[in-house]
Formats: sequence, structure tokens, C-alpha cells
Amino acid sequence: MRRTILMICCAAAGVIPVSALKAEVEDMANFDFENEAAVHSMPRPDLNPQIEKWVDGHLRSLLEFYWERHQSPELSLQERESARAVAARLQSAGYTVTTDVGGHGVVGIFRNGEGPTVLIRGDMDALPITETTGLSYASKIRVEQADGKETGVMHACGHDIHMTNLVGTAAALSAVKNRWRGTVVIIGQPAEEIGAGAAAMIEDGLFERFPKPVVCLGLHVSPVSPAGTIAYSSGWATANVDSVDVTIFGHGGHGARPHETVDPIVTASQVVMALQTLVSRRVDPVEGGVVTVGSIHGGSKHNIIPGEVRLQLTVRSFSDEVRKTLLDGIREIVVNTCRAMGSPQDPEIVVRDGEFTPSGYNDPALAAAAADVMAQVVGRENVFTIPALTVGEDFGLYARKLGVPGLLFWLGSVNPEVFAKAQAEGRTLPSIHSSNYAPDPGPTLETGIRTMTAIALSVLDAAP
Repeated sequence: MRRTILMICCAAAGVIPVSALKAEVEDMANFDFENEAAVHSMPRPDLNPQIEKWVDGHLRSLLEFYWERHQSPELSLQERESARAVAARLQSAGYTVTTDVGGHGVVGIFRNGEGPTVLIRGDMDALPITETTGLSYASKIRVEQADGKETGVMHACGHDIHMTNLVGTAAALSAVKNRWRGTVVIIGQPAEEIGAGAAAMIEDGLFERFPKPVVCLGLHVSPVSPAGTIAYSSGWATANVDSVDVTIFGHGGHGARPHETVDPIVTASQVVMALQTLVSRRVDPVEGGVVTVGSIHGGSKHNIIPGEVRLQLTVRSFSDEVRKTLLDGIREIVVNTCRAMGSPQDPEIVVRDGEFTPSGYNDPALAAAAADVMAQVVGRENVFTIPALTVGEDFGLYARKLGVPGLLFWLGSVNPEVFAKAQAEGRTLPSIHSSNYAPDPGPTLETGIRTMTAIALSVLDAAP
């Protein structure tokens, strides 16, 4: 019986030692994932035509599921109908389904004899964005937010593709169950957009109540590459994301008599400029990081010096060491600048722990082996390596928690003709989180389901 990508990766360096993770993985860049000369991919080319035929035969049904989900987006922590739809598809494919895991999370289990367990995850939540694509199936959903303002809701991050890819891959694996052995764990995850869903499902006993995977797989749409292509990173893939709120206090007064005040606007300006030195002077240039002040609010009139100014920061890093350097540095710079400027009290600095998204790490051995598999599915010319991205994605938490190999790859989603025209004109395509983002669903799903199914089959044992 052939062993698979999974067993190969786990053999490398005596597996990824859980003890080295220190429960939450301190610095995965120090791990030696690639010291096993015998790392090979084990694609299942004999199954590729069968999977392709299955996808062709079910594409219309999958597109109908996609259109329905696109028209019915739900915000984070409100994914009730999305979860119901995913659960129904999994049940019809023969999975044992549990709902309401960590909120509206869905877990589907397909046990198919002795063998490895692979986890495949797709997220379900949408964004508070009013869609402007003009599509015939555009979302018209509107909701009232906590502040009383109304907004549209849209799958501007492609989670409708992710859900469809998830149920399609699950059904395809079920359709060829006589060709593999092991267990497939399908995760329909809520609340990715607020960085809370993976943690909530884990805290609700995901790895105690259900089989523990030895490989975690996920994908995300790419708004900058054509459908039919795949991109991936080896090593760091996505960033730690922290949100930081800062309130700087002053002593307000008349704008014509600044000497009688402590101006928090000037103090905040000093802080903003000083924060730029954190990455340029405290972080190793090969590590990288981002400290962005995305919001600054203070004052109400031209000639009034206010009593306080509020800042909102986003902080990005990869290793936990750099994350600590940046967060400690923010506190140090803000506090000491305020004291130097004579602030009447120390600033308030709140790191919004509930919005923290951990960085994601693609095991290099797994990434290389999966790339070989994907190349057999879509052609090597359509598989690309890319640098790590500073976007946030909480998928990485699953592999972190267990100390097993993980892989998140990027699924091209732009209509090839639209992509070529934009390239020729030097025009930027709509990004994810844009009200104009519109993936080309047919070829995107064909590629996603075929590649994800092929990778999963390479992890699972071949049936004798």
C-alpha cells in the first residue's frame, strides 16, 4: 500500500515536534521541515480523469449552490443559513454532520477504513459591503448594524466560492471512496472575517470531539490571477494581525493660545511618525512587519485644541518574536512620547485580543509535494510560487494547535479574458473586500475542486 504526502511530511525531521510549538507555536521559522531527502509527492494521476469527469457532471449543481450562497450572504457570527446549506450538502454526500460547533460551525466526517485523517476547511461569513458588481445574482441583502446604520452584505472575500469548493470536494471524495482509505474531516467555519471562527471551533472541542487530522488543507480565492491557475507560498503564508486602539490625552483650550494647552493632536503626530521606526529600525529586514495608523480622530472645530485624540492601528507580522517586538514598541513609543510632550495622564493602549488573527505557515515539504500534485491537474505552467502575504487568515490556527503540516493555497478567480485585458491596459483589478469583486465561478470551481481533491487523495492511503 502506498504511503502518502501526509506520511512523508510527518516522517520529515521526526515530524513537527509538538513540544517545539509551546502550545501556540513560538516561532515556526526556526523549525526544520525540509531535512528529509526522501520527501516526494505521490499524486494519483489514475484518478484525475475520474475526478474531472465527476466535476463536469456536477458543475451545474455546484454553480446553483454558489449562486444561492452569493445571493444570501451572512455576516460573521450570523451564518445560520450558510451552515444549514453546507450541512445539507455534506449529509447528501454521506458525511456524518455536526452543526453549531463554535457558533455556526459545521463538521462533516467521512470514515473510510484505516488510514490518515485529513482536514479540509472552508469559511462561510460575508462582509458589510454593498455589492456594485451588477451581476444578475448580486446580493441585495441589507442589514442594520450595531450603530443603527444600514449596510449591504456581500461575499466580497470569496467565501461563497470557498463553501462551494468545500462541498464539491467533499462529494467528489465520497464518489471515489473505493479508491482510498482514511478519514476526511470537512470544516465549514464561521467568523473568519473577524478572526474568531477557528479559535471558537477549537475551544468548542473540535480536536477532542472529532478525529484529529495529520494534515490541514485550505484555499482562498485570488483576485489577481486568472481562473485555472494556482499560487502558493512555502513557509510563511499569511500574517499575524493585531488591532490596537490608542487614546492620547491632552489639556484642551483655545487654538489661539496653544501655550496654555497640551495639544494631543501634536502629540499624536509625533507618535505617528515615531511608529514608522519600529519596522525600519527594530525589526530584522529579512523578517518584515507592518504598523499602519488607519484612523486618527480628534477635535471638533478650527480654533479648539481638543482634550484627546484616538488612533486605530493595524499591526502585521509573521513570527511571534516580531509580533512581540512591534506590540512592545508601540507601547514604549506612545507612552514615552506622551510623557515627553507633557500629557496630563498616560495614554490608554488596548490590543484587541478578540480580533487577533494568527499567522499561517505552509509546511515546505507538504507545499512542494502538493505543488507536484497540482501541476499534474492543471499543468506546471499554471502553478506559481509567491511570497508570503501580509493579509490575515485564521486557517493557520488549526495546524498550529496540533503541530501538524498545513497548507493554504491561492485559487485564481479572474475571468482569463478580463485578466488579459486588464494586464494589457495596465489596469488594477478589483481586490477582495471590494464591492466590485466578482470571481468567474465556473472555471474557478473546476480548478479548486479538482486540485483540492487531488491533494487530499495524495494524503489518504490508496485502497488495495
